[in-house]
Amino acid sequence: MKIVFMGTPDFASKSLEALVESGYEVALAVTQPDAKKDRGKKVKFPPVKEAAIAAGIDVMQPEKVRDEDFMKAMKSINPDLIVVAAYGQILPKELLELPKFGCVNVHASLLPKFRGSAPIQHAILSGDEKTGVTIMQMAEGLDTGDMLTKAEVDIDHKNCEELHDELAKVGAKLLVDTIPLIESGRVTPEKQDDSLATLAPMLSKKDGLVDFSLSAEEIERKIRAFYPWPGTFTYLDGEMFKIWQGRALNEDGGKEPGSVLGADKEGIKVCCGKDALLLETVQAPGKKRMSAEDYLKGNKIEISTILG
Repeated sequence: MKIVFMGTPDFASKSLEALVESGYEVALAVTQPDAKKDRGKKVKFPPVKEAAIAAGIDVMQPEKVRDEDFMKAMKSINPDLIVVAAYGQILPKELLELPKFGCVNVHASLLPKFRGSAPIQHAILSGDEKTGVTIMQMAEGLDTGDMLTKAEVDIDHKNCEELHDELAKVGAKLLVDTIPLIESGRVTPEKQDDSLATLAPMLSKKDGLVDFSLSAEEIERKIRAFYPWPGTFTYLDGEMFKIWQGRALNEDGGKEPGSVLGADKEGIKVCCGKDALLLETVQAPGKKRMSAEDYLKGNKIEISTILG
């Protein structure tokens, strides 16, 4: 089976590597254009491009997938299957219908829940006990295609980085297990129930602002969901104060949400709309990330200080 792989970030690179390790013919890897990263503005390759180069696979990076030259190249390859994982562009109908077996997507949720670009973060935010990966047959809508196979993963108290890495491995394995079923016609597509669909829209840095009127449990989930990006933060004495790790406590602070209830070697205890939150790892402006205990060795936070 001749495959074209389309993806961009780390999550996608694991699926590409699994295809190569399983002996599939990957005729081309398609990824987003290189971007300038970090302060030095050095050009950084997308992880999928790095994985493709390491495997000796040709790479294309079209600005738009509707580009005429790109479509000509795809038609000349004439793939049997296109595999997509977190690529970053909507595929046109012409491309969806090009391969013999169509296009399949490795999506990091149990569809129809969390359609969209940030399913892992939204699964944690929602308080779900489980999430997973769905291999779906792609259609023109946003993650609306028929579901082919699924694999479940427990969320537990994982942060987004930990859950992402686990889902990337699970998705890669599920992909290579599903392709033979597609090729032999042994998979039965299942339509999604649109009435059960939820959206997982793209996040921005401003979404990381903590609202202490929420419950401590909700804020703890936000801290885990937004780690490492976009991160969570509040304001202390008018300056941004990042929160990298926190834990909900089953105790009522009895004060205004955002009020500091205590600050010691255990952490910085803050009153929330319900219960209290213990800030365990923090970062002040111009400083490195550190434990709250270390932060308090050089900085004093008065009881009843209001964060936010």
